[in-house]
Amino acid sequence: MKHQVKFFSTLILLLLAAVSGKSQSATGYTKYVNTFVGTAPLTDPKILGYTLPEGWRSWAGLTFPGSSLPNAMVQLSPITQYGSGAGYEYEDSVIYGFTHTNKGHWNLCNIPILPLSNPGATFGSRFTHKQESASPGFYQVYLNDYNVNVNLTSTLRCGYHQYTYKNNSGRQILFDLAKANNRVSGWTIEQAGATALQGYQQTGERIYFYATLNTNIEKLEKKAEGQREGYAIVHLADGAAKPVELKIGLSFVSIENAKQNLQQEIGNKSFTDIRTEANRKWENLLSTIQVKGGTDRQRRMFYSCLYRSFLWPALRSDVNGEFTDAKHNVVKADFNYYTEPSLWDTYRNKDVLLGLISPQVTLDVIKSMKDVGDKTGFIPTFFHGDHGTSSIAGAYLRGIDKFDIKDTYRVLLRNANVSGGARPYITEYIEKGYISDPDVPNPHVETKAKAGVSKTLEYSYDDYSLAQIAKKLGDTANYRILMARSKNYRHMFDPATRFMRGRLENGAWITPFNPQYPYYEYMYREANAWQVSFFAPHDMPGLIELYGGKEGFESKLDSLFTVPWNPQYIARNVETMIGQYCHGNQPDHEAPFAYYFIDKPEKSQKIIDTILNSLYGIGDDGIALCGMDDAGEMSAWYAFASSGLYTFSATDPEYIVTVPLFDEVKWKTSTGKSLTLTKKGKGRALTAIKVNGKAIKGYFVPHELFKTGGSIEIVTE
Repeated sequence: MKHQVKFFSTLILLLLAAVSGKSQSATGYTKYVNTFVGTAPLTDPKILGYTLPEGWRSWAGLTFPGSSLPNAMVQLSPITQYGSGAGYEYEDSVIYGFTHTNKGHWNLCNIPILPLSNPGATFGSRFTHKQESASPGFYQVYLNDYNVNVNLTSTLRCGYHQYTYKNNSGRQILFDLAKANNRVSGWTIEQAGATALQGYQQTGERIYFYATLNTNIEKLEKKAEGQREGYAIVHLADGAAKPVELKIGLSFVSIENAKQNLQQEIGNKSFTDIRTEANRKWENLLSTIQVKGGTDRQRRMFYSCLYRSFLWPALRSDVNGEFTDAKHNVVKADFNYYTEPSLWDTYRNKDVLLGLISPQVTLDVIKSMKDVGDKTGFIPTFFHGDHGTSSIAGAYLRGIDKFDIKDTYRVLLRNANVSGGARPYITEYIEKGYISDPDVPNPHVETKAKAGVSKTLEYSYDDYSLAQIAKKLGDTANYRILMARSKNYRHMFDPATRFMRGRLENGAWITPFNPQYPYYEYMYREANAWQVSFFAPHDMPGLIELYGGKEGFESKLDSLFTVPWNPQYIARNVETMIGQYCHGNQPDHEAPFAYYFIDKPEKSQKIIDTILNSLYGIGDDGIALCGMDDAGEMSAWYAFASSGLYTFSATDPEYIVTVPLFDEVKWKTSTGKSLTLTKKGKGRALTAIKVNGKAIKGYFVPHELFKTGGSIEIVTE
């Protein structure tokens, strides 16, 4: 009896420590981060723009609450539903395992592990949010069906599990290796000594692991090894009433590398050591931007968004420098190899934010993309457009230039000119100046086609981006060609309707034409005509001219935010509307700032404030987002816009100045300087901008301030 009382006293203390862990370990800025933001469903039809059909969950948030370091290989997080965006959905009540990779795009969620005690025929445990907590680099939950308290933390390449079992006998650990968010085509696990396990999981790529326990393994039970219905259970020897600790290293190269990653990053360090290190790394990153003023909710949302902006791209090289390249060969490099960024989403803002705060990561990401280009002939793109061009150009023009720019430029020119690579339909684009779509009778949301309007607009911007590299390298001929091509967006503008409109192969406009109807890839990529018709971030004067000047542009832009959305038009990721403007997806994220170009910044600010204050932190729990976080793009939008700067054209080394939510925003720059933004006045209408005490004309400030430091005073009324 005395032993049981002692055990339960210990368990209660562990639970209390875990639940209060955020306040204990979060000293300065991590205490503001809520890692659950983006995990709850968005259900309000007034925000979505439509009523969710039965059985649908909106594509909002799709974030994970578990442990990760910035841009790490390992993201150790609970999974409540395989096949869901990030594996974890806040409304669920059963946890099926703790997986070690994540992104939020219906993939990854590799190497699921779950502690068991007296399990039934199926695996999984109920849990409640009252017995769940998290902070950057830490996650905790109590598994009610197994009476196990779980603590998780992680390093760059390793996970650290700590399980406190109520029952000290019959303790088990499930390796559910047949499951992941990708289809598993094979797996294996074997014992590697009295307290160690090793194996791999095969999805689109092979993920190796090496794990150690602080207690002996009694036996390893395997059912249908390598098969889709199989699993493995580790039976632990009975021992002292202490938490079971499982340390696991991952590698995309080999078991030996996974073991080396584990030995070097965790070794003999304690759970507390690793958790403290994780918190400190997040503190260092988050303290790069220090805000004063604003409400507590705004500060919490700001740092939660800043946190989520640094979870992707993910590290893929091991501590010894080895990685598996685009040709599936194991190679070694003197830089950290990363996954490609989620470029269609993140080129707009997040890739710039990454470069401002973690320039070495950005440099390594560029080198990683270049390595892919060397192996395949093309710099990788993601999903749509050729925005590796914009991300690389933007970083280069901001001074991240310690890479082979000339050879990178050579590959980017291939992207822009050679078919069969990064730009589908590039031959048609070059020959005609636009990309057509087929004549489809009665097209619907999911009609398969070219998304010719979106591609033409985006390729035009990518041409502009590449032209800026050409200019800096002195390649005058290609500069002129690319700058001429950057005007191709004009070929999609229909003056009769004043929309960017699809064309047929013969150049005729596609009819019938409904500018409010959304498509996934017919004429538009995940958008309607309203949402793409203000995209020419590299040539806003030229775009305004198409609309007949400032007055015509203003009236059209007003309509974007006021024409009601038709609730019968349902495309799951085209959601959360302000009129026809969709903040729940990326294609029109620059539109709220467009009023600046007709000297009406106060109109922009009203839209920006509406978005900041009503489309982030939604719902009863205040943790729903208005759309997919998309590897941090949605979060980076908030981080920039709430702090008073935005990368309207991410390629260009300048920032549009908005009114921050905070009285003061101080950036600690990568050069060791400080850049301080101060809001003067209590209003939300911008009246003047002063840089280092001197009023400036216009609304842009140069990137040079992030090198030299200085002050930006934002005067309001």
